[in-house]
Amino acid sequence: MTLKIVSVNVGKPQIVENQGKELVTGIYKSPVSSSLYVSKTQLDGDGQADLTVHGGVDKALCVYPEEHYAYWEEVLGRKLEAGAFGENLTVRGFLETDVCIGDIYAIDEVIVQVSQPRQPCFKVGKRLEWAKTPLQMQETGFTGFYFRVLQEGFLSINSQVKLVAKDADGVTLAYANQIKYHDKMSKDGAQRLVQTEALSESWKKSFTKRLAELEL
Repeated sequence: MTLKIVSVNVGKPQIVENQGKELVTGIYKSPVSSSLYVSKTQLDGDGQADLTVHGGVDKALCVYPEEHYAYWEEVLGRKLEAGAFGENLTVRGFLETDVCIGDIYAIDEVIVQVSQPRQPCFKVGKRLEWAKTPLQMQETGFTGFYFRVLQEGFLSINSQVKLVAKDADGVTLAYANQIKYHDKMSKDGAQRLVQTEALSESWKKSFTKRLAELEL
């Protein structure tokens, strides 16, 4: 399958109105054509509002498959611009059913590794003006995911993307989503995710806690 960056999207946090209150969010991102530097924590020109749940080394780049856009456009009844889900990279060839936690890719000089599925929050619902979006992302498995950056450098929409290594554990993003949101009583599933070396620290903690509760 051809791996391709369809769009590079950035945006700084801004204040929007949400249910009568002010909401500060970095979910509004727009496509750019320039080459941007990506560090261990984020893409140049980008920003996150709540650093307790967004950004950082395990969530340096938010990624979303272009293939899912047709589904959402049908559901919402309108055309969506790249970056509509607050992702830094809109990509092709990176479906959750195929991509594994720990997979390593080269994007020109930048080396990235898949760290976890995206955990959709209410802000993506606000961005698309449809409150059911986060739940529907969980239900469909169309969550997108995060890259951690192993080697910093510049990337752009014209960057060449290559698979460097498939992770030996073979835990797909789709499997992680299934255990996270649907098979919540699966001890084996929780155990497998806890033992997935490349999984983000936050998800490891979450599944370690779940495992402890299931074993009571």
